[in-house]
Amino acid sequence: MSGGKHTLWEVMREKGYSRRDFIQFCSFAAAAAGLGPNASAAVAKAFEKKARPPVIWLHFQECTCCSESFIRASHPIVADVLLDAISLDYSETLQAAAGHQAEKCKADTLKAYAGKYILLVEGSVPTKEHGVYCTIGGRTAEDILQEAVAGAAVIVAWGNCASYGCVQNAKPNPTGATPIHELVSKPVINVPGCPPIADVMVALVTHLLMFGRAPELDAQGRPKEFYSRRVHDTCYRRPYYDAGLFVESFDDDHARKGYCLYKMGCRGPLTYNACSVTKWNEGTSYPIQSGHGCIGCSENKFWDNGPFYRHLPSFPGFGIESTADSVGVALGAAAAIGVAAHAVSTNIRKRKLIHEQVAEDVKNTPKSEKVDR
Repeated sequence: MSGGKHTLWEVMREKGYSRRDFIQFCSFAAAAAGLGPNASAAVAKAFEKKARPPVIWLHFQECTCCSESFIRASHPIVADVLLDAISLDYSETLQAAAGHQAEKCKADTLKAYAGKYILLVEGSVPTKEHGVYCTIGGRTAEDILQEAVAGAAVIVAWGNCASYGCVQNAKPNPTGATPIHELVSKPVINVPGCPPIADVMVALVTHLLMFGRAPELDAQGRPKEFYSRRVHDTCYRRPYYDAGLFVESFDDDHARKGYCLYKMGCRGPLTYNACSVTKWNEGTSYPIQSGHGCIGCSENKFWDNGPFYRHLPSFPGFGIESTADSVGVALGAAAAIGVAAHAVSTNIRKRKLIHEQVAEDVKNTPKSEKVDR
């Protein structure tokens, strides 16, 4: 499939899609990019006039879980994104061509669309022993990466492997696994996670299609729309944390009641991701909702941050967020103090009112009655 020659609407029309299908796709695209239904008209106008960007998708040290996640997205339909909205010129996992034919597709795109194509990278790059730990067609991963980066308009690092190095980068890192942004001189959009959420991946691709540029990013190059809040901040179990109610073991009564999993090693308080909002499998669930604590897979060095099932002694946040062992006691003490203080203040107030009422009665009582009393 050759990119850059046709608009999305032209391709969809040639394949038999109706105008209604096209508008529906644009509505899905606007929703995925967080633009809302009112932006559908602007999206449709852009997709009618803008040529589809060619895309090169590279794979290095990884397990392909990012691709597996992407093809299971719910909105918009991934088949439409892959086959209609973009021109996927090269992908070792999804392309039909193989061998020399596949490599020719990539070479042709690099040459014909220099400065225009989108580069998607999945996996870390080994740098030790001259990169021999990952070679494709006799070439090292780093050599292939640098060639593709040279003419890329946008570079996206899919998953924790490409963003931070993931398990390959964990101590002692025998292959010298290195994240993409540390090897290139151009800006890189990091979409971490092991794997990233499918709809987050599609939303980013949709944003690139519509605007031709990266969305607003944080200091680590992550899209703020999805990585600006901790999993802990929007977790439905957060009230249990604040109340000091924790699961002590995975088979206890607290686990059956859905209490907070922090004591079981949940890394939600330290993990920035949209898991508890966007969720997985068409918005069905996410790890914490399924009964397992967050392992922080979208954070740097998460494999080296201690055993997954041992809770951290403390984490940054408000004063209430000190430790799981003490928060319940502190809350209980605070509640007791609050009740006692309320009782004392209530009694003082009542006594004051009684004295004021007595004084008022005395003031209004005739002298003859006062003598009798």
